[in-house]
This record gives sequence, structure tokens and C-alpha cells, in this order.
Amino acid sequence: MKKLFSILLKIVGGILLLGLVIFGITYLIYNEPLPEGSKGSEADALAYKMLEAINHDAYKNTQYLEWSLLDGKHKYKWDKANGKVIVNWGDYTVKLNLNDTSKSIASKKNELISAKESKDIVNTAWDYFNNDSFWLVAPFKVFDQGTIRSVVSLDDGTKGLLVTYASGGTTPGDSYLWKLKPNGFPKSYQMWTSIVPIGGIEATWDDWKIMESGVFLPTSHQLGPVTINMGPVKAYN
Repeated sequence: MKKLFSILLKIVGGILLLGLVIFGITYLIYNEPLPEGSKGSEADALAYKMLEAINHDAYKNTQYLEWSLLDGKHKYKWDKANGKVIVNWGDYTVKLNLNDTSKSIASKKNELISAKESKDIVNTAWDYFNNDSFWLVAPFKVFDQGTIRSVVSLDDGTKGLLVTYASGGTTPGDSYLWKLKPNGFPKSYQMWTSIVPIGGIEATWDDWKIMESGVFLPTSHQLGPVTINMGPVKAYN
């Protein structure tokens, strides 16, 4: 028995060591430092150009947004005009009040849950919404309170828009470098975030569809070998 346990420990140790080696190599190859940019009117002008390309006016006037993430495991119906969103995952449904989370209502298998459990579930719904909605509407958040915008010179000679979220959301301090087409449409962004240990990982933003309300929204992203499917995306009034 001791011999078997020793063998298992060696196997587990070998797997962990291999994983650390692979991560170290990946980190050395792909990790990039956060670039420095120039703040000011040029950065704001580039941000406005991106907003105009994806029809920000239509986004402001859109009342309802629907999408899903993780192959439909997280589902959302967002009443943007009234600051409320229905969040579904597993057995849980949360009617999340974005203006006052204490007024949110949580249920499990269509039955209201206790106040103590409800607080944790509402917090989970809040975190899910912050993360999953960013994959849908991130370009529209470049002028959110607490954002810092900078222009960065890219290797191909074009200008990128670096947006840092100094406050707000679930993970303040995250930065995103937007790469744009000549007409201002987003193509991709590189990420420097607290949940991704490798800086500069790039995700595509090029699968755009025009919605019923006239706004452009993405229906999928490519993050390395992983496809992030946004499900049936809808935007209407």
C-alpha cells in the first residue's frame, strides 16, 4: 500500500511539475507588458470613432438585450432601460436589480430561497453578469466612470485604444487594448486582467451582427483555440 501511495505521489508530482514547466514556457513566449499610451483628446476621438461605427446611439435607445455564455449555461435577459436583468444558471434564477442589489430576488428550482443563501446567490449573479455582459457590450463601456483612455502606437503602424478600468465592476484595474479597422469597427482586444495571469492575451471582436434595434453586437469571440459563443443574441425595444 505504501509503495502504491509513493508511486501515486510521484505521478502527481510529475504532472504538477510538467504543468509548471508548460506554464513557464507559455508565459515567457506570450506574456507582454502593459503598453504605455498617450491620454487626451486623440484617445477620446478614437473611442468616439469606435462608438459611432457600432451605432452607440442605437445602443443607448435599446431597452432589452438577450444572450448566453458557456454553451447556454449562463442565460441573460437585460432590461437595460430599468437596470434589471434576469440571470439563469443551473437550478438558479436571479432577478437582479443593478441599481440596488438588496432588492434582487433569487430562486432555486422556481422556489424562493432563504435570505442568507439569497445574498450569496445574488452576489454570484452579479459577478456572472459583470463578466458575461462585458463580452457583449465592452466597446460601449469605454467612457464608463473610472475609465482611463490612451492611444497606443501598434506594430503595424496603426493606433490602438487602451482602456483601463481604474474603478467599478468586479475586477477594477483591468486594461484592454482595442485594435480597430480603418472605419473604427473593433477587430480584437488584448487583455491585461487579474484573472488571466498572462498579459496581452488577444480575443477577437470581428463576428458582428446588426440587431433589431439597429445596434451592432458580437455573436462569438475567438480566444486562442477557444470559441466563446454568445448564444442567440438579441437587442430590441
